[in-house]
Amino acid sequence: MEAQGTIYTQHEENKEWTSKLSFYKDEIKILTGRLEELASKNTTNEVLVGIERFQNQLIIQRNNIDEILHLVKLNEEVLIEEINANPVAVDHRKVEYHSNEKDMVDSFEKNFNELRAEFNEFASKWM
Repeated sequence: MEAQGTIYTQHEENKEWTSKLSFYKDEIKILTGRLEELASKNTTNEVLVGIERFQNQLIIQRNNIDEILHLVKLNEEVLIEEINANPVAVDHRKVEYHSNEKDMVDSFEKNFNELRAEFNEFASKWM
């Protein structure tokens, strides 16, 4: 049997995930700025290799955010269609749970937190 959740609960999760992912996008901008600062102060090959690695990782993470946000938006559209098709007892009605989106957000957060920790260690070494 597939998991189900209420429309209201899923809508609230979608809003939470959108907010979190927007925060991470802002954090990527900050980390990118710190990388630029590091690059301007350090020109050794070891530092430049690390900077390039983190630049690539931040681009990948920004793309991951965009992909997840797109899927969350699509899920939100499905919820809206469900409400429009049958507006009765929306706060209690269940639909297929958006477990794929949840797994993607959870995995993204885990990976991003690990990347941030590695970045902070790298930056503290070279600042």
